[in-house]
Amino acid sequence: MSDKRDEHTYICIDLKSFYASVECVERGLDPMTTNLVVADPERSDKTICLAVSPSMKKLGVSNRCRVFEIPKNIDYIMAPPRMQKYIDYAAEIYGIYLDYFSKDDIHVYSIDEAFMDVTSYLHMYGCSARELAQRVMNDVWERIGVRATCGVGTNLYLTKIALDITAKHAPDFIGWLDEETYRQTLWDHRPLTDFWRIGPGTVRRLEKVGIYTMGDIAKADEELLYKMFGVDAELLIDHAWGREPVTIADIKAYKPKTNSLSSGQVLMRDYTFEEGRTIVREMTDQMCLDLVSKGLVTDSVTLMVGYAKTAGAGGPAYGRGLRNGKLVGDTTLLDVYVGPRENGTVRFEGGSCEESVIVPEVVALYERIMDRERDIRRVTISCNNVRKDEGTRQISMFDVAEAQHSKDRQEVLEKDKKIQQAVIDIKEKYGKNAMVKGVNMHEESTGRERNRQIGGHKSGEK
Repeated sequence: MSDKRDEHTYICIDLKSFYASVECVERGLDPMTTNLVVADPERSDKTICLAVSPSMKKLGVSNRCRVFEIPKNIDYIMAPPRMQKYIDYAAEIYGIYLDYFSKDDIHVYSIDEAFMDVTSYLHMYGCSARELAQRVMNDVWERIGVRATCGVGTNLYLTKIALDITAKHAPDFIGWLDEETYRQTLWDHRPLTDFWRIGPGTVRRLEKVGIYTMGDIAKADEELLYKMFGVDAELLIDHAWGREPVTIADIKAYKPKTNSLSSGQVLMRDYTFEEGRTIVREMTDQMCLDLVSKGLVTDSVTLMVGYAKTAGAGGPAYGRGLRNGKLVGDTTLLDVYVGPRENGTVRFEGGSCEESVIVPEVVALYERIMDRERDIRRVTISCNNVRKDEGTRQISMFDVAEAQHSKDRQEVLEKDKKIQQAVIDIKEKYGKNAMVKGVNMHEESTGRERNRQIGGHKSGEK
């Protein structure tokens, strides 16, 4: 038995169909009755909808579907993504949460979902957790115009499950769970993929040994589970019993041993070796600007490049095939086809952030590891073990020669850094595309378009 004094009460508020709801609010429409999807009309009908409104869901349209999958008999509004607008709305809603709770008791899980530890607030507000959650949800609706659902639980995991599974069936869209209720009501719930952190791959492995529900996991041989999943079995077993020891305070106190910055993109078409080199160059240059803007250096950069799949390596991108178990037609894009990948790392003793040092090394790495005869479809660049810039960094051979001539190596580095900082200042004041390099003007470049995106989608800004 746990000490009652140690028990917590959490709520987790999720904004219903957030992107679609924002677009409805911006148009003066009711998100609950308006048929609207958020998708980029400039892309083909195979593009994924980032969100669909609640009324579309009632008509059987699933979230994250592709545009061509929407039944032709449904009339709807297609709203281009405006990621910056959604971020602004989320910030305003976070401000409402701060009217009720300290930031130390709030954990933002995603742009549309946040956990709050309400344990110490229930007595102050003189109400139950459900009543407090309803008060906050009503405030968001009245001030912003966005509906919400909520999970209430005695630990973070149960709160998340109450939100994801229980709340949708509650008349007030608020679900509640403690360990006992969880075991009584959800031990036989299927499918297992409804539970947080359980994906189709995990389900397939469990079904091979006759495990189909959370109750089955709780009653299973723990030695077998550890043999199947290693250390991850501990999390699986705890969650099967409805246990979760981590608190919001633990999350706030967590400090990672190492930090990194990464950037990746899936290209809209197959790129040749030469075109891919342009992408690697401009992405690396942008990563260097990010390092300088944050006052960081990196001791190594990892490059990962995914080849495009060819007919001999998994089938053509277009053609008949299976999607989610269903046969699709001759001209349907079968998801993004990315084949095997190459990867490598270059190191910078003492750390670096200078474009003149990092970019040539990463481009040379690309040229060393890639098969020049194969097209590419995905590029990811990671700056590893980033840390605060202390001023001592590696410089290129060219810079060494210049530094020895001037008898001041640091002067060369500072000159490079000042140029980068000037570029950053101009971009911050006039926009990311206010100053671009020649490499960004190539036909195959994606940098200027990516500068108008957030998270790979249109920001909504010019």
